[in-house]
Amino acid sequence: MAYDLYVITDEQIGRGRSHTELARMALLGGADIIQLRDKRMDAASLYRTATEILAMTRDAGACFIMNDRLDIALATGADGVHLGQQDMPISEARRIVPRDFIIGSSVGSVDEAIQAEISGADYLALSPVFATTSKDDAGCGHGLSTLGAIRAATRLPLVAIGGITWENIGSVIGAGADGAAVISAVVGEEDVAAAAAELKRQIAVAKNPGRTPPVLQKV
Repeated sequence: MAYDLYVITDEQIGRGRSHTELARMALLGGADIIQLRDKRMDAASLYRTATEILAMTRDAGACFIMNDRLDIALATGADGVHLGQQDMPISEARRIVPRDFIIGSSVGSVDEAIQAEISGADYLALSPVFATTSKDDAGCGHGLSTLGAIRAATRLPLVAIGGITWENIGSVIGAGADGAAVISAVVGEEDVAAAAAELKRQIAVAKNPGRTPPVLQKV
């Protein structure tokens, strides 16, 4: 599974566009993972939206992750769920999900990363790496030093989230991240597909210095 470009949908940051439309455009730009994150939508609407996005990710060969809501993830057949430190414990979630179900964990320290791995997480997300206005509860940025320390402490795939831009993606990959989870840098742009394609191109450049990846063409 590729973790290079992990796009989190947000209708408020997305200029009023729906989660479904944002996901569609991000997938056109080459997103590897789409996460549906909505703290306000009722369960029925969330289920319908998740079902629609799941169909699109299947067609695109991408992965669909549900934020927080394990019930919605299981009901729709999502590829996985992303859990924060205040959500259901990973070990408890692992007991009730299918064997190939993906569980991601937001962490803010080496200790939390190690505990998440022990509990059964499949990937980690350091949140936030830099200060961000995309998430009201994100807190202060942990910085590249924490990212590097977590990389050294665990073998799990590691994505960075929070304040990621075209200008700093190279330093994030250089510090040990396997990919970037973004909100504003993609869904906040006027042309979501183009923003996703350019960010994915820059991730490829950071991972393969000296090689120029092909420019992704919008479908």
